[in-house]
Amino acid sequence: MSGAGGTTAARRASGAGNIPVDTPRVPAREAAESELSKPMYHENDPNVLQRALNHFWDWVAGVFDAAAGAAPGGPAGLAVLALIVIGLTAALWWRLGTPQRSPLAPDALFENDGPRSAAQHRAAADVHAAALRWTEAVQERMRAIVRSLEERALLDPRPGRTADEAATEAGRALPGHATRLRSAARDFDDVTYGGRTAGRPTYLAVRALDTELDEAKPVLPGASRGAAG
Repeated sequence: MSGAGGTTAARRASGAGNIPVDTPRVPAREAAESELSKPMYHENDPNVLQRALNHFWDWVAGVFDAAAGAAPGGPAGLAVLALIVIGLTAALWWRLGTPQRSPLAPDALFENDGPRSAAQHRAAADVHAAALRWTEAVQERMRAIVRSLEERALLDPRPGRTADEAATEAGRALPGHATRLRSAARDFDDVTYGGRTAGRPTYLAVRALDTELDEAKPVLPGASRGAAG
């Protein structure tokens, strides 16, 4: 009995020694992550920009694949649709031209580059005059005249107004200067649209008108025209 029992105990002891020892999962995962985080394993990894580009192109490819699956004819059909859209866009661009922020008359007084004050137009005119650019100086001084009248509420601000329209409207409030306003408007049109080149006398005349208008008293509705200054 004791011999059999001893043999059985020995077998059990021998069998227990052959059972593999299991490493717990969490410590094993942490050890693997620690090992893989070493720089030697990441020397050839793409940089941040390259990874971002890879994600972007993967997204584009996914969109294309989805569109190709929905379009008749698959990828070939999608390519045909894209060419049609491009062709229609080009045709509209050619037919309508470059989009404008707001419609302007061909002979509009102000350019479509955002509003500027009378003082800014006067400063620009002075710069051009100092450089003997009389054409540009006349243009900016005429714009200063009209903008000043708008700032004084003698003219309603209106995009696309021409120099002739501004002179006619201003002449009603300042009848004593109506003739010179129309002359300045003609000078503006001649140098801007008529191909003429302005000279110093033309600029000095427009500048003098600007100075006088700045001090002129408007004629109120119903008042005597003889009160104009």
